[in-house]
Amino acid sequence: MSPHVLAGEAFEAPGTADFWQPLVGNGAWAITRPMVVVALSVVLIGVVMMRLARRMELVPGRAQFAGEGVYDLVRNAVAIDFIGAKKFRPYLPLLLTLFLMVLVNNLAGAIPFIQFPSFSRIGFAIALTLVVFVTYHAIGIRRKGLGGYFAGLMPPGVPALLVPLVYALELLTYFITRPLTLALRLFANMFAGHTVLLVFSLGAEYMLLHGANPLIRVASVGSFAMAIVMTFFEILIQFLQAYIFVLLTAYYIADALADEH
Repeated sequence: MSPHVLAGEAFEAPGTADFWQPLVGNGAWAITRPMVVVALSVVLIGVVMMRLARRMELVPGRAQFAGEGVYDLVRNAVAIDFIGAKKFRPYLPLLLTLFLMVLVNNLAGAIPFIQFPSFSRIGFAIALTLVVFVTYHAIGIRRKGLGGYFAGLMPPGVPALLVPLVYALELLTYFITRPLTLALRLFANMFAGHTVLLVFSLGAEYMLLHGANPLIRVASVGSFAMAIVMTFFEILIQFLQAYIFVLLTAYYIADALADEH
């Protein structure tokens, strides 16, 4: 949970300042806590996956079983279902990496002493979305050529009078709407979820320590309980957002590989 200052006896509601946590320096070049969390997540994912790959056994232990479960989820429920059994293999490493990256950084919001989902900072969501954006356009252009790719954006059977309007809408969808919604969906859910947890946690702390009468202090128990309940609910949302992000990525790749959009 991020540090929060109570101004005197008045409760200060959490806001965007609670998501800006510089550790070294300040301003645009500051090293912030979410930057450190993201860097640590990359190291953690790399080390864990390499150790699992080097210690594969016929009868898996708990760690291998969990790793294979994540792999099978991305492979079978995302890559094969959306891209197809004949085309998914080149894109599986990317999809698995994206899923683990989003999931680990989301779950950081529920880990004690960290409790900060990295993607509640919009810059990280945008950076990951740019990887997806460049990837699926590059796949489409490599497969169909630059002219063929842009020509394929137009759905077949559109009346001639509507062609300019429909083509403009397709360009808007593929180059603005898709990346914008992909980034905002992830960011908004993590930002909103963390804000809700801050409200219940800080509200409970304030009522317990600064309550004007015993009834308010007793009410803090309910707020603490809601913070715990919302934490478990937020863990579910964190997993779902990782799954949705990689699912949409697979859909966009499949769309780029399709003969017609």
